[in-house]
Amino acid sequence: TMTIELKYSLRAVALFALGASTVSAFLPCKNKKHVAVSSALPMADFSLDPEETAFVFIEYQNEFCTEGGKLHEAVKECMDETKMLEKSSKLAEYARDSGCTIIHAPISFEKGHQEIADKPYGILANVKEGGAFTSGEWGADFSEKMMPKEGDLIVKGKSGLCAFASTNLDFLLRQKDAKNVVLGGFLTNCCVESTMRSAYELGYRVYTLTDCCAATSMEAQDATLKNNFGMFSVPTTSEEVMEAIGVPTISN
Repeated sequence: TMTIELKYSLRAVALFALGASTVSAFLPCKNKKHVAVSSALPMADFSLDPEETAFVFIEYQNEFCTEGGKLHEAVKECMDETKMLEKSSKLAEYARDSGCTIIHAPISFEKGHQEIADKPYGILANVKEGGAFTSGEWGADFSEKMMPKEGDLIVKGKSGLCAFASTNLDFLLRQKDAKNVVLGGFLTNCCVESTMRSAYELGYRVYTLTDCCAATSMEAQDATLKNNFGMFSVPTTSEEVMEAIGVPTISN
């Protein structure tokens, strides 16, 4: 009996210690210095097999990408700072020529945005109020620099933030036997981050392109890259990804 009681006592102590250490990871330190729960994975050297790699380009549409788009001014500073549109276009061309799967994930709504609640809140309230991404209108069209090419796939049904929710994205990735998912697009701290988190939990190896995404401010961009991307993905750049694929192409 004493042996059994000792066994359970030791187990209780172990569980208490584990719980205490887990909780403490999320509590502020006494000296008020920030302690990261997780940081970016050390991936200076990695390789990507084109047959197992899919690029998901999120919302490269005129509303964001092009002068006159309803949300262009909001992201223009960040786009100009990172040159994300030019880098994304170059990367998409290279990845396509290398044999990777290219997937575009646009968002769109029918006129009147009836898909969104009558009393919405948050970012979807702004989308509905501004009539952004209306299907069939110029604003919902793809940017000329990121126009889908023959062989590319286009996600169907995206009317929310995560590119997996309400869409066929997971189906497309599994049909193409994709194990690696590389993400870029808009907004860094919204649709890109939501998609990153879902891809991570679905078991994909996720790579986020820090120089191929944009937010509505550099503060939001930097905060997301610094604090969130490393928890659910391997943060990287377009140049590093092309090196990781390492396939010589005509356009490259």
